[in-house]
Amino acid sequence: MRRVLRPVAVLFATVVVALALVLAPLEAGTKLDYASVARTILPPGENGSLAFDRNTTDQAKLYDALTPRFGGVTARDIQRYFKPARLGLAPAEALKRERPRPGLTIVRDRFDVAHVTGKTQADVAYGSGWVTAADRGLLLQLIRGPARAAALDVPGLDPIALALSGKSFVPSAEAEAFLANQLDAVRSQGQIGRKVLTLINAYAAGINGYYRSKGIPTAPFTANDVVASAALIAARFGTNGGQEAQNAMFLDALEERLGAADARRVFADLREANDPDAPVSLPGRYPQQLPSEISPGSAVLDHGSFTGAALEAPAVASNALLVGAKRSETGHPLFVAGPQVGYFFPEFFAEMVLSGGGFAVRGAVFPGVPLVLIGRGPDFAWSATSSQADNLDLFVETLCEGDRQYLYRGQCEPMRRFFVGTLKAQGSPDQPVAYYETAHGPVVGYATVAGKRVAISLQRSTRGRELLSTRAFYELNTGAVTSARSFLKTMGAVEFSFNWFYADDRDIALFSSGRLPVRAAGTDPALPTVGTGEYDWRGFLPFAGHARGINPPSGAILNWNNKPAADVGASDSNFAYGSVHRVDLLTAAVAKRKKHSLVSVAAAMNKAATQDLRVLRVWPVIRDVLRTGPGPSARAEAAAALLDGWRAAGSSRLDRELDGKIDDPGAAVMDAAWPRLGDAVMGPVLGPLVDELARLHGRSDDAGPGGSAYISGWYGYVEKDLRALLGRQVRAPYSRRYCGAGVLATCREALWAALDAAAAELEAKQGPAPSSWRSDATAERIRFTSGVLQDTMRWSNRPTFQQLMSFSGHRPR
Repeated sequence: MRRVLRPVAVLFATVVVALALVLAPLEAGTKLDYASVARTILPPGENGSLAFDRNTTDQAKLYDALTPRFGGVTARDIQRYFKPARLGLAPAEALKRERPRPGLTIVRDRFDVAHVTGKTQADVAYGSGWVTAADRGLLLQLIRGPARAAALDVPGLDPIALALSGKSFVPSAEAEAFLANQLDAVRSQGQIGRKVLTLINAYAAGINGYYRSKGIPTAPFTANDVVASAALIAARFGTNGGQEAQNAMFLDALEERLGAADARRVFADLREANDPDAPVSLPGRYPQQLPSEISPGSAVLDHGSFTGAALEAPAVASNALLVGAKRSETGHPLFVAGPQVGYFFPEFFAEMVLSGGGFAVRGAVFPGVPLVLIGRGPDFAWSATSSQADNLDLFVETLCEGDRQYLYRGQCEPMRRFFVGTLKAQGSPDQPVAYYETAHGPVVGYATVAGKRVAISLQRSTRGRELLSTRAFYELNTGAVTSARSFLKTMGAVEFSFNWFYADDRDIALFSSGRLPVRAAGTDPALPTVGTGEYDWRGFLPFAGHARGINPPSGAILNWNNKPAADVGASDSNFAYGSVHRVDLLTAAVAKRKKHSLVSVAAAMNKAATQDLRVLRVWPVIRDVLRTGPGPSARAEAAAALLDGWRAAGSSRLDRELDGKIDDPGAAVMDAAWPRLGDAVMGPVLGPLVDELARLHGRSDDAGPGGSAYISGWYGYVEKDLRALLGRQVRAPYSRRYCGAGVLATCREALWAALDAAAAELEAKQGPAPSSWRSDATAERIRFTSGVLQDTMRWSNRPTFQQLMSFSGHRPR
C-alpha cells in the first residue's frame, strides 16, 4: 500500500510546490498568477549603486549569453538566459526581507528584484519609492535637475548629457510653479486623479524615508520631482519631430539645384511620408499627419541660415513580436516584447513587483515615477515601442521689432523671458539658464526666409501635461484593464507617442497613442509652419483616428518602430517609412512557421538582433543589377561572391570566437561598400547634396555601442529605385529614376565601381585574400553609458527590458 501511495504523495507535493511558485500575495479575489511562462531580462542588473555586487552585472551576462545562439534558441536557453518573472515568491526564494514601516514588506529575490507588498495603495507607493532610492538613488539624484530642463523644453540643453555632466541644477521659482500646475491638473481628473496624487506623495515619502534611514543628506524629494521625471520620459522617449528647420534648408538647396517643382518632387521621394510599400503592423487605414498637396502655411528656410539648438532624435530599437492564439502551438498568445531605453549604468529602468491595496503588477519602473510603465498583471502583459508619431512642430515667427517681438494674429507681441534656474559646477561660475518663448513655445533659434530674419519656436503637444498620462498606468497597475478592448480604451489616455502592445490568454492587441496635432490645411508636417496664427493646430487626433487592432487576420502583430498602419504619415524626423524596414527581419522569421512556440518567437527575435538588414533585403536587387554585365575586376567579383555567401549563411554580425572580428568576411565588404553603393544610386540626381542628405538622415545606422541599428531610409531608396530600374512592380514609383539617371548600363557600372573601390580599400588595409577580410567586432560591442561600468556585451539589436510571456488563464471576464 505504501508503494502505491508514495508516488501519489510525491506528485501531490510537486503540485503544491508548483502552485507555490505561481501563487502571489495579491489582493483578495485575485489569487492566481495566470502566466504559463513569465520571463524577463534587464541588463546590466538590478543593483544601480556604486557598491558593486553580483547583481550589478548578473543580467548583462545572461543577456550577452543569448546573443550567439542566433536563431538556435532552445527552451533551455530561455530558462537559463531570462530570469523568472512571477508575481510572487516561494518562501525559499526570498533572500532578503525588510519592513520600512507597518503595513509594508519588501522581499528581494536572487536577482535583487524587490517584491513590494503593502496593505494600502499608499503603502505600496511608499515601498516603490523606498526601493527606487535603494536601487536607482544615484540616477535619481542625477536626473532631478535635468528632468526640469526636459519638462520646459529648454533650448540647447540635452537632459541626459546634463545629468552625466556632473553639474547640478537649481530650479527657479518660476520653473517649480510650471511643474506644480500639473499636480492641479491631475487633481481635476476626479477620484482617480486624487488617488494618483496620494500615490505620488507616498512615493516621495518613501524615497525620503530611505535616505533618512541611511543618513544620506539630500534635498527632500517632492511631487514636483515626479512631474519632472514624467516629463523626462515624454520629452526623451515619447516625443518625435523637430527636424523641420534642417529639412527646409535642404529643400532650399534642392530648389537651387533642380528648380522649385522638381525639388518638391524629389523631397517627397526622400521623405517617404506615405509609401504604400512600407511594412505595417496592422490592417486598416488611419490617415494622419500627411502633407497637403500645396503648403502655403509652411516656410522654406534659406539654406544654411538656421542658427540655434538642434533637437536630438530619440533612439529607436524597441520591438514587439506578438503571435495570436490561432498561430500558437498552445492555443494561447505568445508575447516577446520590450522597449529600448539605451544601455546605461545605472540602467534607467528598474524592475519591481507591486502587490496589495489593489496592486498586482510586475515590470519596469522609471526613477521618479511610482508606477510600473512596462510589465505584466495577473493575466496580461503589455509593452511599448516608439511610434515616431509627430507631436512636436517648429513655427516660423515673423519678427516685427527686433529679435524679441513677433507678429501673431495681427498684433506685434513681445516674447516672454522664462528664467529656468542656475547651473552650478565646482570650480566654475554659476550659469543662469533662461530662454524666450512665443505663443507656440520656446524660441530655439533664428533663420532667414527669402533673406528676411525670422525666429523659430517649438511647440510640443505634451508640454505641461506629462503627468496626465499617469491615469492609464494607474489602471494597468491596479487591475482595471481586464481585456484587450479595455486595454485600447486605457491607452487612449496616454498622450506620449508610443505603440502599445497587449496579450492575455486569448487576445493580442496594439494601440498607437499620442496627443497628435491636427494640422491646418495647407501645411506640410515636414517643414516649419508659418507662425502668424492662421496655421496653428486645429485640435488633436480623436481616439477613432488612432491606429489600433485586436487579433488581426494574419495572426501576428510585429513592430520594430515601423509604420503601425497604412496612411499613418512619417514624422519630420523620420525618413525610414520606405519599402525596406528592419521589421522585415521579424516578418520573414515569423512567416516561416504556421504555428509558433514561445521558443520559436524568441529565436526569431534573437536571430534578427544580429542580422545585417542591408545584405538580406537590399543586396539581392543590387546583385540583380550587377548580373546584367561583368564586373570590372576579379577582386570586385570576389567581393560580390562574399556578399552572396554571407547572405546565404544568414548575414549575422556575430563574433562567436570572441577574437574581436566579425566571423564572416561579407560583413567587411558590406561595411566598406554600402556608403559607396548608396551614393552611386542617389548621386546622379543629388550631386553634392548627397552628403547633406546623409547628414539629415544617415546612409546607414550601423551596428555600434548603442545597440540600435538599421532604421535608415537609404535602404528603401536603393531597393525601390533599382527595382523600378529592372522593370519590376513598384506601387508608388519615385518621381524620377536615380541610379544612372535611369540608364541600366550606367547604373550597373556605378555599382560595380563602388564595390570594386570598397574591395580595393580592404585589399590595401587587410591584404589580397578576400577570405581574410574582417570587420572590427570590438568597436561594435555594447557599452554602458556613463563609463562607470567597464563591462561590455556583444552587439545585439534588441530591447533593453524584455518580457517573454504567455498566459493560460484569466480572471473571470
